Amino acid sequence: MVRTTKLRSVAVVAAAGLLLAACSSGGSDTASSGSSGADACEFPTLKVGSLLPQTGDLAFLGPPEFAGVDLAVQEINAAGGVLGSDIVHIVGDSGDTSTNIASQTVDSHIAAGASVIFGAASSGVSLTVIDKITSAGLLQMSPANTSPAFTTYADDNLYWRVAPSDAMQGLVLAEQAIKDGFTKAAAIARQDAYGEGLLKAFSKNFAAAGGTVTSEIVYDPTAASFEAEVAEIKAGAPEVVVVITFDEGVKLIQEMIKQGVGPQQVKVYLVDGNLSTTAFADFPAGTMTGVIGTVPTGDSDLTAFNAKLDAINPNLEDYSYGAQSYDGIILLALAAEAAGCADGRSLADNLPAVATGGEKCTTYADCLAILNSGGDVDFEGVTGPLEFNAAGDPKFATIAVNQYSSNTEFAEIGRVTGEVPTS
Repeated sequence: MVRTTKLRSVAVVAAAGLLLAACSSGGSDTASSGSSGADACEFPTLKVGSLLPQTGDLAFLGPPEFAGVDLAVQEINAAGGVLGSDIVHIVGDSGDTSTNIASQTVDSHIAAGASVIFGAASSGVSLTVIDKITSAGLLQMSPANTSPAFTTYADDNLYWRVAPSDAMQGLVLAEQAIKDGFTKAAAIARQDAYGEGLLKAFSKNFAAAGGTVTSEIVYDPTAASFEAEVAEIKAGAPEVVVVITFDEGVKLIQEMIKQGVGPQQVKVYLVDGNLSTTAFADFPAGTMTGVIGTVPTGDSDLTAFNAKLDAINPNLEDYSYGAQSYDGIILLALAAEAAGCADGRSLADNLPAVATGGEKCTTYADCLAILNSGGDVDFEGVTGPLEFNAAGDPKFATIAVNQYSSNTEFAEIGRVTGEVPTS
């Protein structure tokens, strides 16, 4: 039985103002040269350059994200494409922050004529390339960035994301811990925008709810050993440990087990960066049983949608952010249709319009028919309502709470839906 609860949250910033700009009409002062006045549209074809993890410490998230993109592209092109042409997906790897792969991929996409960079999955990786992308006038949309840092980042309105800020996941984690009866928690996080942002959000909300944070540790994800960090966790005698990592979390949990504060001794909570069906397969049987993990999801059952992802990639083992990837590409295609051009500025100006305020539709084909008849659309995605706030963040979102039944299996035990906090 899946129980849905409503998030107790703060109000969000008002939705972004709508600026409709088409290539064939007079543009605003902020419109790009390709979509203003009588100038011809410089981007008549929507070319999306993906920046998703084929390699690196989030590589397990790459397959479902690529599958989501490919499914959306397939459906869009089957419905007639965008602006009369097929949408083009230029595949690209993001690597991680230990390499320069992301920067090289962005350079390649720009040279290939992409007007959109789709990714990265890692907040830290996105922060290494966001200035390069937006200063070139391209739009960047991420299906999985959750760092609160992007809410206030100076991106000239060209950065958007489908995943909610970790201000929300941190609140859900804290409320889950309190609901589970814990009053003393340790939290350990990788030293980057993602880890530090989620750590801060959890600790703030846990303390506000009356809990005590016994340890708040930030570590170097390339460290050879986590012996000292785990010793600090153990010294605080926590009742629960929140582990905010990518794949290095395997090594961290192994050290926790070694020092007697592993999942069988102390309750462990995981997050979207390490919630995996494969990472802990080699642990002794039953090690992960009972572990809790949170991840952004949709506000409806994704079973049927995930089956579509399986048809795209029969080898999928994880599905995190596949739905967000799909929804993001559909939104971009609809924004290009509404604008009459696929340049970055026109897309940014029209994303709020296709996500709210018009006639509701749930498929690209249905939405396109409404636009072609002169109507306005309100795309309801697989992940739910896709309204944006003034920062280009989702206004509403759902966080799933999962529980492991073995080292390789977990299932949803609840979900929290609500407005996304802005801090």
